[in-house]
Amino acid sequence: MVRPRVLLAREIPMDRRNFLKLAAAGAAAGLGAAALGAGWATLIEPNWPAVEQIGVTLPRLPARLEGLRVAQLSDLHISSYTTAGDIERAAALAMRQSPDVIVLTGDFIWREVWQYAEELVEPLRTLRAPLGVYAVLGNHDHWEDAALATRVLGEAGVTLLLNQAVRLDAGAPLWLAGLDDVWERKHDMAAALAGAPDDECKLLLVHEPDYADEAARYPVDLQLSGHSHGGQINLPGYGRPVLPYLGRKYPAGLYQVGPLALYTNRGIGVIAPPVRFNCPPEVTLLTLHP
Repeated sequence: MVRPRVLLAREIPMDRRNFLKLAAAGAAAGLGAAALGAGWATLIEPNWPAVEQIGVTLPRLPARLEGLRVAQLSDLHISSYTTAGDIERAAALAMRQSPDVIVLTGDFIWREVWQYAEELVEPLRTLRAPLGVYAVLGNHDHWEDAALATRVLGEAGVTLLLNQAVRLDAGAPLWLAGLDDVWERKHDMAAALAGAPDDECKLLLVHEPDYADEAARYPVDLQLSGHSHGGQINLPGYGRPVLPYLGRKYPAGLYQVGPLALYTNRGIGVIAPPVRFNCPPEVTLLTLHP
């Protein structure tokens, strides 16, 4: 049997004209792929939120609260990149999940674009849940204008938790605590948990996810955070090239930190550069199980 001969590249006849045509086609294909990727990352993915449905088991959750639904939005960062319309669509997605309680985990405004803050009021007013709508502030809120963010949330009917806890009217013991921003050292865990019995189930809102290492030392069952935006870019085979301080260890998704469950939301908005790749905006629905 005669084996077919495999030609080496240098043995394949090609005149200069054909070579230049092939090189030009390759370059055009590369530029086209780059342009397509850039268009996706700037125009499509940042405006295409995903609904992540997550089940979380909390051993101290009362049996009567089986299936309690918590919707989470984070890092709205209203600006010329993330508009009131974008936030209204995200809010509608959250409402479509029929949550029992809604939580917002910080960074409503963004440095240098605070003038958009007033436009948050109407989208946030559309959020309604039987057990209420609650929020904490993030580092960008403090860096720009915490008083403005606080006023906007109040006008929208959102309850802001700053180092305090509330007992949810859920028919069985369940507490929701909120910390002021950790990066800015405004947090006070002892104050946040004051009045909440150690042996009752607690959910904790804190903007920065890496605080979970500290939160795990307290009688808290589930921490809900944002801050990282999931890195905005998540390269297959490489990961997230850029992550912020206090958002590097637990950048996105569900984690177990000792006895503490942690969920990090990828956020709705972006900061510069205003791109997302393999890291879409997120509306989270967490279903709790005892």
